[in-house]
Formats: sequence, structure tokens, C-alpha cells
Amino acid sequence: MTKDLIIVESPAKARSLERYLGGSFSAIASYGHVRDLEHSGGRGVDVGDDFSLSWESDERSQKQLKTIEKAVRHADSLYLATDPDREGEAISWHILEILNDRGAITGQAVHRVVFHEVTKEAVQHAIAHPRPISKALVDAYLARRTLDYLLGYSLSPELWKKIKRGLSAGRVQSPALRLLCEREREILDFTPREYWTIESDLEVQGTGFSAKLYRFEGARIVQFSITDAEEAQRVRAILESAANGQLRVSKIEEKPRKRNPSPPFTTSTLQQEAVRKLGFTAKKTMRVAQQLYEGIDIDGARIGLITYMRTDSVMIGSQAVNEIRTVIAERYGVDSVPSKPNQYRTKTRNAQEAHEAIRPTSAARLPANVGKALDKDQQRLYSLVWQRAVASQMIPATLKQVTVDLSVGSSEDHIFRATGSTVMIAGFMQVYQEGRDDSSPESERVLPDINRGDLLKLRALRAEQHFTEPKGRFTEASLVRELEAKGIGRPSTYASILSTLVDRSYAVMDRRRFLPTDLGYAVNGFLTWNFSPFVDYEFTARMEAALDDIANDKTGRGPILTSFWEQLSQHLESEHQRPVFDLGKDPESERQVSWRVGPYGTYVQLGVEEDGEELVRKTVPPDWAGPALSLDMAVWLLSLPRIVGSDEDGESILVDSGRYGLYLRCGTKSASLPRDIDAMALSQDEVRQVMEDASRLPRELGEDASGQMIMAGIGRFGPYVRAGSTFASLRGEDDPYTVTLDRAERLVNEKREAAARKIIKEFDQGVRILRGRWGPYVTDGVHNARVPKDEAPEGLTLEACRALLEATAQNSASGSRKKTTGKKATRKKTTGKKATRKKTVIASK
Repeated sequence: MTKDLIIVESPAKARSLERYLGGSFSAIASYGHVRDLEHSGGRGVDVGDDFSLSWESDERSQKQLKTIEKAVRHADSLYLATDPDREGEAISWHILEILNDRGAITGQAVHRVVFHEVTKEAVQHAIAHPRPISKALVDAYLARRTLDYLLGYSLSPELWKKIKRGLSAGRVQSPALRLLCEREREILDFTPREYWTIESDLEVQGTGFSAKLYRFEGARIVQFSITDAEEAQRVRAILESAANGQLRVSKIEEKPRKRNPSPPFTTSTLQQEAVRKLGFTAKKTMRVAQQLYEGIDIDGARIGLITYMRTDSVMIGSQAVNEIRTVIAERYGVDSVPSKPNQYRTKTRNAQEAHEAIRPTSAARLPANVGKALDKDQQRLYSLVWQRAVASQMIPATLKQVTVDLSVGSSEDHIFRATGSTVMIAGFMQVYQEGRDDSSPESERVLPDINRGDLLKLRALRAEQHFTEPKGRFTEASLVRELEAKGIGRPSTYASILSTLVDRSYAVMDRRRFLPTDLGYAVNGFLTWNFSPFVDYEFTARMEAALDDIANDKTGRGPILTSFWEQLSQHLESEHQRPVFDLGKDPESERQVSWRVGPYGTYVQLGVEEDGEELVRKTVPPDWAGPALSLDMAVWLLSLPRIVGSDEDGESILVDSGRYGLYLRCGTKSASLPRDIDAMALSQDEVRQVMEDASRLPRELGEDASGQMIMAGIGRFGPYVRAGSTFASLRGEDDPYTVTLDRAERLVNEKREAAARKIIKEFDQGVRILRGRWGPYVTDGVHNARVPKDEAPEGLTLEACRALLEATAQNSASGSRKKTTGKKATRKKTTGKKATRKKTVIASK
């Protein structure tokens, strides 16, 4: 026994701790959680044995645990220094449980140490003040993991039976999906209202600005005072006649207004601002923040630049506050420092405030000074954290709010009003201003210098038509804000939830906003109709509060799990209905028309199974969203195929719907229908033009530099150019009928270069190692196998690749859902009492 051993989650953090603690300490990374509940068959939780838990470790974790076990046997003492939250506590508990089971703890002192920033002072202070593992935090983790497991492994099979395989439900994921679907339904059901505004364009010494009609004929103008074009033109004509080319400044009102700085970042506010200001996803924000927390090499030393990035707290420690105030005085002047530190209080529901807010570990490390050691993303995120923390301890900004009334003619019956503001004292705005999801308000514009009684030149009077608009779709920022406001989830879960919604194809990102898919609608419909309590916002928030009570040692996990399981069991025993979205009655047959989602996509159906008549079904084109379908659209689809014209020989041309969308066919010829054509109102000319264009494809463009012929055509995935086996999609203004040889060759070469960058290693037998979206993988064209994280893909041999592919093939054949690397179950049970032989596996309900 020669050294003290310290366990952390990541190698980067391990290197930092070894540097701070000196040669007497050795640090080893656990690489996150070392085990998880057993996946196969839902055997991870035995509800009949007091919710005992069976754990398993994958191959990589087993290998790392052996390394940790060996090091522990030669250590004087063991320090568990995983993250200072519930998940970090659980990792320490898992490691200690495994080491005890293996007999590796033979008299070594075991300490749990916690620090919220990876700095030398914080780490050394933690080592000097250890504590035992918190049973309350571990119990909260076990309860959370059990709840999520029970819900996921109970509801997911129901989704497979009623919709399609591979779907999932979750305690937080499903309410988040419900939010998206409800917002989309609001948008689709929204009825716009027309209204008009009258605006004046004015000029003052070459400077232009505008003002809105505020009062007309002595009456205040509100949003729906003018609702049609006729009335708008009448009002405009009266004003234009009375104005005679000018407006008079009748009133100027100025008053100071203070704007306070925003509090320092919590996890959710950091994610929201990074989405708005940096264009990051929530997932990317957390990844970069983790790097800044664990440490960056700066001038030969590894330094953690920000405090722990999973927190609900807006509090900053007094020592850090004092340092920030010193930096403010030095950089922005003593006048920018408030007389006493600014204090903030969290308004987040179910907030946990055990940590500090996210802040720089030292405000003296200016973004400009450390920027050279950071990559672009790290530099931008660090600057954001630094600016927000520093601004939070500065004086408020003072603005001069200006309201100008402009009268028409000599009376006060008709008034235009303009508002604006100017900054009198910048305060915190010297450093930082919070972003917005939407545009800035009109009141923040700057008005020209004018005085009461001035006559201003009227350049134009405009009557403008407007329509009310529904709420916008959720961005990542606004969805995180909504989840937090409803008390759903924890800061550490938001990034994974948002990415899961897209990865599961429950939603797509359209101009950085979530658009729920037909599949997302179907999953949400099934859950809300059959399992409504478990996607209810208040239920989810209450569960979060219950987990917090366990973490705060106010209650145990047993009663909460029992109550939850009893309620879930009742719903599992009920008959569950498929998600059917009724569109109304077919005008001819009076049978029900509906849209549904099945294993092969979205379709419309005429009739129901119970009426005994033959059902009629038709595929919904991919660009027709199910929720936006009208009864007329569905009836038209159900009428397909239908004759829409004829060719020059008199043979009928039909329109039909297939897996890849709407298409025309005439005899053996077929042509995809362009999306910009209204399929329900096809003219004979359009039909013939589409068929004629299709007959020209695929067309030869010429040979490329290697002598391969380049072709242009339209396939099931859209227009393309091709050379040999290389396909490149055409996008934007590129047209398969007009694309040139030079343009096509450039696209093909770009595709070849991208494919070459994807290849890590290639073997003669067709086995290749490629870079994929989720990391490197091995493929033989039939099976794909992920490369284990602890393996360097460049070093894999052909034999090692074949072994990975063989394991994948065996898993596929047996229906196993284990990872390619294989999970070796330890089958360790965790329970609150002595285990009995009675077993009730949740898969059997």
C-alpha cells in the first residue's frame, strides 16, 4: 500500500486532481456509471421482492472496474470524488458496493469528497473535509431509476403493440412530447383575426421614424378598432386631409426606468441563452460546459474554468462575489459596483440549491486572456458564463423612456404616438444583455431629438393589414423554460430529453423549432388516452418533488414506489385503444374517416373494424402532415387511384399515393409528382408536363475526369446526380432537367470527398471502419457494429472487426437488445429488506 486512490468520472478530471494533490495521490476514471439496471426482459426491477434491483455492467465497465479493484487493493485509502449531485453520489455508491462485494476493501479508509469547481483550493479543501456517502441521495437516485425503469419497460411494449416497434415512453420525455403536440394543435386550431393599423412615416432633419395612430375622433385605438380595408382607408383619408403634410409635437413625456441585471446562470438558463446567442443545442452546451468544468490546459497547468454546470441555484459564494466586484471596479469603474452585493432568489419550482450558480472559477481569468487555450466553442461559452456572472454583480442600467404624442391638425382629436428609449447609465449593459426568443420591443428604439410644438414633415400615411398569430412553436430554449416552470425534470435531464425527442423521430427541428411528427402525435395520443396520469404535468412535477423529499431525507423510497406501481398496474390491466384521429364522416358512405400511424408510416382509413365492412386505406404522402389533414384531403386520398388526364394516344393517366409520395402513372410509365403542384387540382397541361419531364430522365450529362458517365434523375428520395455508385442529392435551385455537367461533377466530387473522410480504415474483404453520427463503427455492408469506447478504431485488426460483426449478427438473430460489446450482468440485487423467493418481473405485468 503506497498511495491514496481517488476515483472520478473522467480522465480529464483525473489528470487535474493528480496535478493538484501531488505524488501521494493516484486518480482513476470510472467513465461515468459503472453499471445499470438489467435490460433483458425487464428483469432489472423485481416488484414482488420489495422492488429489489438487478444490476449489470457492460464489457467496458467490467474492464475498468478490474483496474479500479486492483488499484484499491494497493492503496492506503480511497477517496470517491464523483460529481456533487444525485447521479455523482450514485456512481460513488455503485463503485463502493462492487468493491465490497469483491472483497477489495480490506481496512482502507473510504471517504466521499465533494467540490463544485475543479480548482486546487476547492479540491484540497474537499480532501481535508470528507464525509460518508449520503444514503438519502442514493435512495433518491434508486427511486428515480426504479420509477423510470418501471414506466419505460411497462409502456414501451404497449406502444410496440399498438403503433410500431422501437418506440419508447418516459416519465419526463412523454410530458415534453405532450407539450409539443398541444402547442401544435393550438397552432392548427387557431383562427386568425384581421385588424389594421394606421402608421405615419415622419422626418426630422433627415432622420426618419414612425408613429402609430393612438386616438381617432377622440376615441382610443386598440387592436381591433379597425378590422377591414374599407374602414382603414376611410380613417386614412380623414387623417391625410387633416394633416396637410405635417404633424405637430403636442406632448413629450420622459421618465427614467431601471433595468436590473439577470441572475447568474443555472443549468436551464445557460442552455436557453446558449441556444439563443450561440446557436448551440442543449446537448452541445452541456458537453462544452463539462469540458470547461473538468479543466483546460493553460500555461502548463490544467485548470477548471467554471463551477459545476448542473445546478438550480442562482447563489454565488461570498469569496467569488468579492472577486467579481474587484474585477468590475478595475475594468468598468468603481461607479459600476453596487454599494452591497446583489442577492438573487430562485423562482424555479422544485429547485435544488445545494450548489452555487454557474460562474467562472476566477473572474480574474478574462475571456480574452484564456481564449488562446480554448477552441471556438469553449471560448464562446466561457465568455457567456463570465459575462453573465460579472453583470449580475453590477449596478442596474438606467434608461430614459420617451413617449411622444403627435397631433393631426390643430385639434387633439387625432393623435399618433411613438415610444422609444435611450440609455442614460449603462450599468450591467456594458457587459451583458439577456437574449430573447422573439424580436425586441418597439419601445427600445431611439427617437430623434425633437421638442414640443415642432412641426414634423409627414412623408406618408400607411394603412397596414395584419392578422393575429398563434403562439410560436417551441425552441430548445423555450421548451426548457416551460419544462422548468412546470417542475418537470431536472437540469441534468433536459439536454438528453430534447435530443431523444428528435432521435426517436417524435419531432423534427424546423428552423430551430420543434415540429412534432405524425409518429410523435400518435405516441402522445396513445399515452394521453390510455395512461393520462403518467403524462400529466402535475403528476410528473409531484414525482420530482417526491424525489427531492427522499434526497432531503424527509421520506423513504418504499411508499413512493408502492403507490406509483399500484397506480401503473391498474392502467396496465385495462384495454388500450390504438391512437385514431377522427376526421369526420365520408359524405357518400357515412363511414368514419380517420388518420393513423402504423409500422409503415401514416395512412388514412375509411371505416372502423367494428362495422364489418371492408376497410379502405391509403398512404399519406410524406409531405402531408397528419394533424393538418382535412376531411376533404383524406377523402381525396381514399379515392385514389383516379384518372387525371390522358396522354397523346388517349391512354389514361392516373394519380396515386405510394410509400414515397404522390405520383402519376400511365401504362408502364410513372413520374413523381413535384411537391409545388397542387395534386387535388391538377390540370391536363400539368399532368402532361410532369409525364413529359419524367420521360427525359435519367439523362446523361457527360463523363467526369475519370471517364465515368454522370447521370441526372429523380429517385425515391428526390432528384440526384450519379457517377458510378456515387449519388449526390440535388438541393435548392439545382434541377435535374437543367443541371450542368460542371455543377454535377462538383457535387459528385464533394460527395466522394465526404465519403473518404468518413472512412477510418478499409480491408480487402469489404470490411470497413467508418465514422458515424454516434461514433466509429465497423460494417461489412450487412451488419454494423459499434467500436467500444476504450478501443482506438485505427488499431483494430480485421480479425477484431469480424469478431465485433459476428457478435452483432448473433445478437440480431437472438433478438437481444444488448450492445455490440455485450453486457455482462452482475445480477446484484438492491433491496430494502431480506430477499424472498417470490418474483414478479414487470414484463409479465
